Amino acid sequence: MDGPEGIAGQLGPAERSHRSSVSSVGARAADVLVYLADDTVVPLAVENLPSLSAHELHRAVREVLQLPDIALDAFALWLVSPLLDEPSLQFRRNVFFPKRRELQIHDEEVLRLLYEEAKGNVLTARYPCDVEDCEVLGALVCRVQLGPYQPSQPAACTLREKLDSFLPAHLCKRGHGLFAALRGRGAKPGTGEQGLLNAYRQVKEAVSSGDSPREATLGSHYRAYLLKCHELPFYGCAFFHGEIDKPAQGFLHRGGRKSVTVAISLEGVHVIDSREKHVLLGLGFQELSWDHTSPEEEEPVLWLEFDGDSEGMPVNKLLRIYSKQAELMSGLIEYCIELNQASEPAAAPEGMSGARSAPGPSPPPAQRPKLRRQGSVVCSRIQHLSTIDYVEDGKGIKRVKPKRTASFFSRQLSTSQGNYTVVQPTDSLEQG
Repeated sequence: MDGPEGIAGQLGPAERSHRSSVSSVGARAADVLVYLADDTVVPLAVENLPSLSAHELHRAVREVLQLPDIALDAFALWLVSPLLDEPSLQFRRNVFFPKRRELQIHDEEVLRLLYEEAKGNVLTARYPCDVEDCEVLGALVCRVQLGPYQPSQPAACTLREKLDSFLPAHLCKRGHGLFAALRGRGAKPGTGEQGLLNAYRQVKEAVSSGDSPREATLGSHYRAYLLKCHELPFYGCAFFHGEIDKPAQGFLHRGGRKSVTVAISLEGVHVIDSREKHVLLGLGFQELSWDHTSPEEEEPVLWLEFDGDSEGMPVNKLLRIYSKQAELMSGLIEYCIELNQASEPAAAPEGMSGARSAPGPSPPPAQRPKLRRQGSVVCSRIQHLSTIDYVEDGKGIKRVKPKRTASFFSRQLSTSQGNYTVVQPTDSLEQG
């Protein structure tokens, strides 16, 4: 392979939906285009492309961008395509890169790439955020793009003209549309443009003693943005498309399906309403069982099972996610769990497959931090889900209410680690 050549160029909006990563192919050489999170392009002149390994291509990108060694772990090469016909090659955050290691990064260019990717996910609402958080994050973008807040400058006019550069689109509606967009998301007077301006005024310019003079320019603001994003439970995840059943409504009990995004990270699984931009279900790996099925002539399904209640009684809830990526999601869940177990200092539990280990003395599960505000978009909305409540009576699985029994999925964390519980069957079952 020849040394990589060329400089990064900006990709125009009209080209983004038709981009491909192999621009020309000759007898021996090809120009490979690698896309960054901010849609800039890194062109590489590659010899003998079919024999090139991903590691070599990753190294070539790092050399062009002059990135330090930490970039080898922080970023990965992604093949991305809506239709899987002409995938583009993208240099993005590695989903297996722990947040605790991200906090150790000081190189400004690495921080910038991570910042650009996180910013893109916030502005496109792939990371659902409460209005207050959007304003804080948007204010940091203002600081990066516009410089420090100056009371003498007409900042309000500038923000109004470029509002969609700082806030997600559903928060940028003017007039009554703004409040309509915010309805049901905990909106309150002063949000949107004015809230962003207030947050911009409050951006701190002070830097910590550990920051170098170079970091004191923009690196500290990239870091502040990432730290704020670390509060989101789905930060750094991989996204998958799917559909779930809608709860039956009306006299005829009509349902239908709802488009969702499934976000999987080292911390767990989140199911996000693609239209409403809020979380429907968030589960840590210790709180779920899962499996996938791909029956002939039927859609592949990822099944998520978790604890819930029905009319005040505990039940097993089963969520069905229709997706062509069901097997890929299932494999990613399994791999994330294996990585988490391998990184634990204590002895790793036995494999995920097979029956649950017998209940025994175990430390109480770690408690999740309480939500900072009621109605948060990152809070689960189980009442909006159409789930199956079931028990096993010894002969088969039956839908019941409201009792429950053991999981019929074997893929899960061991009982000693999780707080997903088992309720033994009772003599009287009310069948639904």
